[in-house]
Amino acid sequence: MSRLRPVVAIDGPTASGKSTVARAVAIRLGFRHIDTGAMYRSVALAAARRGVDLRDAAALTALAASLAIEFHPAPGGARGGERIVVDGEDVAEAVRAPEVSTAASIVSAVPGVRAALVARQQALGAAGGIVMEGRDIGTVVFPNAEVKVFLEAGLEARTRRRHDELTARGVEVDLDEVRRQEAERDARDVTRAHSPLRPADDAVILDTTLLTSEQVVAAIIQLVRERTDVV
Repeated sequence: MSRLRPVVAIDGPTASGKSTVARAVAIRLGFRHIDTGAMYRSVALAAARRGVDLRDAAALTALAASLAIEFHPAPGGARGGERIVVDGEDVAEAVRAPEVSTAASIVSAVPGVRAALVARQQALGAAGGIVMEGRDIGTVVFPNAEVKVFLEAGLEARTRRRHDELTARGVEVDLDEVRRQEAERDARDVTRAHSPLRPADDAVILDTTLLTSEQVVAAIIQLVRERTDVV
């Protein structure tokens, strides 16, 4: 497949730093940033609002296929900043609620949902010039991506990051409960039958436990320069 500009695929478990890093990398490169996790959270949000049972795979698949999910530049037009719009509604804040994130982990294990959203993700990145983050970008969505990175971090580090994120948004949650939720998400993501979370064979693995976001961004930018003609 020929692209004018490369695809940068960034995968990893929750709270490994994907969103912060992917957004910053996209801004540096002048690329679009697509958070595929927000797409699964959008399906979970719509399911909750419409009373769709999370155990009903057929209903969730039909819902995922029916939703109009779009990414638009954030106010100000800066590259890298994208807001997600579902059926005409900006849901960027709504999809970040803890209960939506938990439901999204369940929804994302449904093969039909993944198939519907993967097709959209491939269409979004077909022309390249994109930094796409998720769980299966380098293995399923863009196995031929020019640059593949897998971010990982210890459970304790990810628990604290997630807890800090929620606290900053005014959400009160117990640290032990966050740890439990993170462990459960890890188990679901790694063991699901369809597109399990794992590094692509040719991905560069970066452990972000002791690294700052800027250090991770710098490492990825260097990798992009080494493997593509982007300067």
